[in-house]
Amino acid sequence: MSVGVIVLAAALYAAGVLALRRRAVPWPRIRTVWFIALGLGSFAVVNLGFLGAWSMDLRWAFTTRIALLLFAVPGLLSLGAPVALARLVLTGGSLERMDAVMRSWPVRLAGNAVFAPLFALVAFSVFLTPLAGGLRENAFAGAALTVAVPLVGLLMVLPIVENTTQRTSFFITVEFLFVFVELVVDAIPGILLRLNNQVLDGVGQVTGSLPAWFPSAYHDQHLSGDLLWFIAEVADVPVLILMFLRWSRVDRSEAKALDALTDEEMDALTREHLRGPRE
Repeated sequence: MSVGVIVLAAALYAAGVLALRRRAVPWPRIRTVWFIALGLGSFAVVNLGFLGAWSMDLRWAFTTRIALLLFAVPGLLSLGAPVALARLVLTGGSLERMDAVMRSWPVRLAGNAVFAPLFALVAFSVFLTPLAGGLRENAFAGAALTVAVPLVGLLMVLPIVENTTQRTSFFITVEFLFVFVELVVDAIPGILLRLNNQVLDGVGQVTGSLPAWFPSAYHDQHLSGDLLWFIAEVADVPVLILMFLRWSRVDRSEAKALDALTDEEMDALTREHLRGPRE
């Protein structure tokens, strides 16, 4: 599954770059390197490396893998600007359909900076229930999560990184306030996993021939909580940085719009503002 996703994503991206080259449209090579090496490379390391190999047996490998697929991998994939590439490649109805999707309410909701920490809180809370054990030990569920989790992460990060949704500076300021509160809240699942002395996913100790370093069920859960707590806190930092960059961009745009007004238009706007909302 993971190899198929990597091959398909790399092929689509490469096809887009080659299409631009045939039309003599420039595309930064560094973005291609970032998408392939950092984006798809991180996806391969997470799913085909240690975390992927031990995900069904180790709680901390499973939770760390899901957290990285949700936050780290989409962030690195976004460095390749796949939406911007698609906008340059697509034309006509295909471009209109893509723009319609990017303007749809699910994408606009996911692109809200408040959504990411709230979604992480809900998603990571699953690790506190027996559902986590079932997902971890089910091969079909593991394959589905391999695809679904990074896609959700991309829906959260791409609208912010590529500025596909429009926000006012006031709205972004409100987002800042919510995210600062959630900076503490979304660490709760990791803290509960770390402090709880009962195995919450309902799966007992793994049996059979195990390496000497293999942890007990309790220690495995505590390690899972430690790593989940750390990743949840670190993941909020890029969100805050992206929000600051978006606020700066929107603030400059609004400032230019005000500077373009004539003295008469500015006076009229000031009078309208002082008059307040009409009854």
